[in-house]
Amino acid sequence: MAKEGLWGFGCLMRRKRVDSAGTRCGGQQLAKRLSAVDLVAIGVGSTIGAGVYILVGTVARQQTGPGLVISFLIGGIAAALSAFCYAELACRCPSAGSAYHYTYICVGEGVAWLIGWALILEYTLGSAAVARGVSPNLVLFFGGADKLPTIVARHTIYGVVVDPCAAILVCVVALLLCLGIKESSMVQTIVTTVNVAVMVFIVIAGLYVGFMTGWVGYELPNGYFPFGVNGVFAGSATLFYSYVGFDSVTSTAEEVKNPQRDLPIGIGIALSLCCILYMLVSAVIVGLVPYYALDPDTPISSAFAHYGMEWAAYVITIGALTALCSGLIGGILPQPRILMAMARDGLLPSFFSDINKHTKVPVKSTVVTGIAAAALAFLLDIDQLAGMVSVGTLLAFTTVAVSILILRYVPPEEVPFPSSLQDSIHFESISCSSSIHGTEGEKNKDSVGSCKHLLDNEGSLVGHPLIEKAAHAEHNELRRRKIASWGIASVCIGALLLASAASAKDLPGIPRFILCGVGGVFLSCGLIGLTSIDQDDAWHNFGHPGGFTCPLVPLLPVCCILINTYLLINLGSGTWMRASIWLVAGALIYLFYGRSHSSLLGTI
Repeated sequence: MAKEGLWGFGCLMRRKRVDSAGTRCGGQQLAKRLSAVDLVAIGVGSTIGAGVYILVGTVARQQTGPGLVISFLIGGIAAALSAFCYAELACRCPSAGSAYHYTYICVGEGVAWLIGWALILEYTLGSAAVARGVSPNLVLFFGGADKLPTIVARHTIYGVVVDPCAAILVCVVALLLCLGIKESSMVQTIVTTVNVAVMVFIVIAGLYVGFMTGWVGYELPNGYFPFGVNGVFAGSATLFYSYVGFDSVTSTAEEVKNPQRDLPIGIGIALSLCCILYMLVSAVIVGLVPYYALDPDTPISSAFAHYGMEWAAYVITIGALTALCSGLIGGILPQPRILMAMARDGLLPSFFSDINKHTKVPVKSTVVTGIAAAALAFLLDIDQLAGMVSVGTLLAFTTVAVSILILRYVPPEEVPFPSSLQDSIHFESISCSSSIHGTEGEKNKDSVGSCKHLLDNEGSLVGHPLIEKAAHAEHNELRRRKIASWGIASVCIGALLLASAASAKDLPGIPRFILCGVGGVFLSCGLIGLTSIDQDDAWHNFGHPGGFTCPLVPLLPVCCILINTYLLINLGSGTWMRASIWLVAGALIYLFYGRSHSSLLGTI
């Protein structure tokens, strides 16, 4: 058994192989039933939530004005950076677990555990938050809270506002997911189609009204960017969260029929479709009504009501409800697979890794997920906890980008020399060894003499051109890997310092400038160092080759790390304090359970 490093914490760096989960589970795998169309439905349904029906008003009024369209485009580009990284890793490591799985392979067990633990928090709170949003929309649809059936109406019990409708909806979705991935994806497709149809209706009806009335929202004395360029970028940071959800596609990688082809298609089309719909809807709404006159709570409905189209509010409410339902399916779907992946690796009890023989889905994990999310949705008004959802998402996005850099420059499966050179060395070694250890008398002595110049005093091969070439290649490879490792570390440190300097508005000018300069130096040195060296040839054959490859490495992952680090820091101290409690609890569970039950126990 290998030693686990100083104080026994070398386990934090141990990494698993790409297909180790399936091997350890004795062939117990999820059913491969998803196509590219299913993935697009899952991606769009998970991404387009009811937030778009609200965010367009708030962001336009406070940050962007008519420049809302540009903010959605920038937010989509920022999300695409992470999507490129996810797409490559999903193709090369097509197993359940998403960012947790990729981090375990590329970074190490300790970071992977924290990512998985943070994703559990994200999906549980996110699902509960989405479910709590159904009741207010039902109130709008039925024309008042008093018209809702008692069983689904909110009630106040001992000062706690309970929401039975949210809890019931979560249980229904969990039951649906237990029936099978194909059945749940079919429902997701239907609900998502209705949601997209409503958004198309908003665009078409808005275009008609806009051309009839002359687009009064764009006739502003203070121009298209009333809050300046800074406002547009600030708005894009807020709208970035409208694109969160495409990562749900990668959690189903093990259930995809052709992951190398379908996963990139599903992620790419889903994200592109969401970006196009967001931009079209925002362009129409800010054109119908001046941005300062938009209702921050119901911007789309109020924009049509401004022209006497109150009936459109019912159509828009249907869109919001279907968006919530599809978002709830997409929110609950990944968590059982995260739990299953962590249990496969021994970091959680094996209870969570069981796959139902008939439905081929992790039913036990799905039931636990449903119960937890239903309880939160029923009991808690989680508005203050909603920010914690973004912690898991952004941490996952950041580590996935780091994993791409590791995969390209210091891949986990090391191949120190080209295979042709290894074969030559192996042949020479065998030739000389057979000559030395042969049993043919004087012939062996002659052979020994012919190969004697290759041996040192201890019988090791030296002096041969191939051996010298191998030694030189090994030296260069070690040097390259060392530069790459320092380069990746420098990028991470620089991104953290730069993001901190950009966010520290209360910091005096000179210290902030110095911090920004130091961060810029670290980031630039890391990027230059990675650009100046070759990528490791081993990444071409890493995992399951032949799928999508992330372009513009190292620039694209470095930009992704910088953007996500900035957004992480800007979540606020209150959010981080609450999230830290969850992360510390997770660290303790890993310390006292996961570390000693890991299937990689005894390896580094």
